[in-house]
Amino acid sequence: MRIQKVIADAGLASRREAESMITQGLVRVNGELIDALPAWVDPSRDRITVDGRLLRPPEQHVYVMLHKPPGFVCTSSDPEGRRLVTDLVEHPSRVRLYSVGRLDFDSSGLLLMTNDGEFANRLTHPRYEVYKEYELMVKGSLDPEDVDRLEEGIFSPAEKTPGSRPQESHLKILRRDGERTVLTMELREGSNRQIRQLMADLGHPVKRMRRTRMGPVRLRGLAVGAWRDLTHSELSQLRQEAFADVATIQKRSASRSKNVTKSVGKKLRTTARRSSTPQRTPAKDSNGRSIRGNSSGRRSAS
Repeated sequence: MRIQKVIADAGLASRREAESMITQGLVRVNGELIDALPAWVDPSRDRITVDGRLLRPPEQHVYVMLHKPPGFVCTSSDPEGRRLVTDLVEHPSRVRLYSVGRLDFDSSGLLLMTNDGEFANRLTHPRYEVYKEYELMVKGSLDPEDVDRLEEGIFSPAEKTPGSRPQESHLKILRRDGERTVLTMELREGSNRQIRQLMADLGHPVKRMRRTRMGPVRLRGLAVGAWRDLTHSELSQLRQEAFADVATIQKRSASRSKNVTKSVGKKLRTTARRSSTPQRTPAKDSNGRSIRGNSSGRRSAS
């Protein structure tokens, strides 16, 4: 590994500053002066000093999936004394983990945790187009007017500034009756609280909210409150999603925008049209019996 990257990863300086330290003769590896680039080291084996200070080896990166229960906060401390998600994960490495994004106090579901700051930023920043999927149970049955307002609230620009991009989303009704509606909502950005506020404004407060997916990784086979390390395959897929180049991100966004269908509106409006279509009244003869046509075009009384 390039020595300036090792120094930067240790948090001692930026790469450019590390290069300056090297050319100034401030860096030694196993007692030998390093004053020219390029230079490579093995941070797990080599003893590196910068201006006489021993450089500690970089911390091992850990990537965890937690099935967050309701009633926990995603911060490292809480002035109200509420329970922390970090208390649920006792990782054998003993590294300090931080949540990748947040789920609010009452929400549950998939929560990624890591000590890799750049990885976490890539997964949560809207610029990198990593989508999150939520399953919601809301009070009451959504009608077409509610759908219009819901779409307007989600698809409108997050900031009322010229050139701001709308929040892209995919809505899908799973089931509904007179008392509740269950739907999935896929978002590129937007907080759990914003979703709850939007549904409350529509008169359909959220009764349950659970995150089921983040990028290509889904919540499967993990009990509430349980955690596990991400598999090599899951981590690889997340890295491909989060560290894609600009061209790939733009292509992915264009493809998603083209294929996304607002199934909520389509489905409910179809239902509304059917219910509003007037029903034909069958013709009757002089005796009050219904008349129906046959295949030969003649009419017969039933």
